[in-house]
Amino acid sequence: MSERLIIQQCSPTLAGLKTGNLFTAPCPSKTELQEDLRKLNQILVPRGLRILPLRYAKKRVLLYLYRPDRLRKDLEDAAAWKLLQGKGYPCGQPEHCLACLRQRLKDEETFPHEIGLFLGYPPEDVQGFIENKAGCCKCAGCWKVYGDVKRAQKTFHQFRNCTRNYCARWAQGATIEQLTVTG
Repeated sequence: MSERLIIQQCSPTLAGLKTGNLFTAPCPSKTELQEDLRKLNQILVPRGLRILPLRYAKKRVLLYLYRPDRLRKDLEDAAAWKLLQGKGYPCGQPEHCLACLRQRLKDEETFPHEIGLFLGYPPEDVQGFIENKAGCCKCAGCWKVYGDVKRAQKTFHQFRNCTRNYCARWAQGATIEQLTVTG
């Protein structure tokens, strides 16, 4: 597993600015991937993060790097809870919601748009995306915005700056361990 890919795709989560990131990676061997993820989790878990495979397809894997404590807090939000309950998720324990999400990714042909809640997107934006079938948004960046545009644009800017900074620091020799904020 390439550290470079993780830094490029997940810097805001590594920095503690974001709940989680999704990214795809090559997966020529599930056994090798599992070993890579085990090694990564030895570094990440003590710092409050975890990386999991969500779906395998055509020698690729969809990976989820996230902060379990932050996910728990995000999913306790009343609007997030209501949205997930309406989609049949077993609310109350984020691990059960995550297991349900993994199953949906495996079983359904369409992508479950509630996944935005697992990435730290505002519930009003996730709900707006679902209700508007991805259309009629106020602005777009890391996600489509249906609520607070100013707050979202500020967040997009933070994420871009963080990624630029982390990529530069990694290119200068910083390791993923050094770049991961504990919390």
